[in-house]
Amino acid sequence: MLFQQKHTISQTYININAPYPFKEFSDAFYQYFSKKIPLYNGAVILCIGTDRATGDSLGPLIGYKLKHISYPNVFVYGTLDQPVHAKNLSETLEMIDEKHPKALIIAIDACLGKMDHIGYITLGEGSIKPGAGVQKNLPPVGDLFITGIVNFSGFMDMIILQNTRLSLVMQMADIISSGIKYSLWRYFQLERQLS
Repeated sequence: MLFQQKHTISQTYININAPYPFKEFSDAFYQYFSKKIPLYNGAVILCIGTDRATGDSLGPLIGYKLKHISYPNVFVYGTLDQPVHAKNLSETLEMIDEKHPKALIIAIDACLGKMDHIGYITLGEGSIKPGAGVQKNLPPVGDLFITGIVNFSGFMDMIILQNTRLSLVMQMADIISSGIKYSLWRYFQLERQLS
């Protein structure tokens, strides 16, 4: 689901083709997460997108790879089996607000960008506005965001999304999901040691 950034305070760009993208991503995510999580009551990882367009499947693929994580007060929504997309985003946000009040929401989505930014992961503080790139009026979402630039933006964005290489999307999904798993493990290990 194409997005537009909204209210960003700080952000980090990671090129998946540079050396050590997993380390760069996990270090950056750990910094953002460990700084923010003490201010909230748990965390929700909200993976936005659909498996019906290759370029928009980044979120559901990450949700699929994270669905079995089990840390206290960390929840994952948006998988290949139960995607969160334009048609159910608003009701999903209402449900999250009801079930997980005051949770840190980490919004994950695919996006289109400049040609020379394809293959970059962006993460930072703030929210994104899903659907803005395809003229959908959806609420902004997230306290932290992670996006993958999967293709270039231009004329007929939906066709570009459907013709995005799965190889690129899978590489990004692997780096992001592994980086989140490692960062959560690192954070909760430290919590255990301190308690």
